[in-house]
Amino acid sequence: MPKLTFHSLTPDRWSDFELLFGKNGACGGCWCMAWRLSRKEFSQNKGEGNKRAMKKIVQTKTPPGLLAYHGKAPVGWIALAPRETFVRLEGSRVLAPIDDEPVWSVICFFVRKDYRKQGMTVELLKAAARFAKKNKAKILEGYPYELKKELPAPFVWIGIASAFRKAGFEEVARRSETRPIMRLAL
Repeated sequence: MPKLTFHSLTPDRWSDFELLFGKNGACGGCWCMAWRLSRKEFSQNKGEGNKRAMKKIVQTKTPPGLLAYHGKAPVGWIALAPRETFVRLEGSRVLAPIDDEPVWSVICFFVRKDYRKQGMTVELLKAAARFAKKNKAKILEGYPYELKKELPAPFVWIGIASAFRKAGFEEVARRSETRPIMRLAL
């Protein structure tokens, strides 16, 4: 893994986010809005609408995630925020809250193609833990896939359980064979 630096996605780094995500908004016009909107809103906004919505979020007080840089090039992304930020989590039976503890959630990764399969997700998770702790979070939670076979990168945008384990997360619940709920105490 090359030496990386991590920076909050703030308005002055928006062009780096655009560069990393490319013209398709990472995957199919998502722009990291899939968990932030209802299914209907997400589908209606796909592409430019999602991009505008994310840009508006970036202009708020708490950045919606972190960019990883190798030198000056943006090469990775992790989205995290307080759980209640993510509308789609609220309707999930599999990912429903396990207790009343306030948590921050990790909901998305995007890694530039030439930086994949090098441990970037683990490094992004470690940086996310530092960021969440700095923002007074006590628990960081993720909802990765427990893979039975390797999948193409666009299908594992929520992360894989093995990377979460390597970053120190522990499984705290599993309501589905392939979707553990994992936590890291900060």
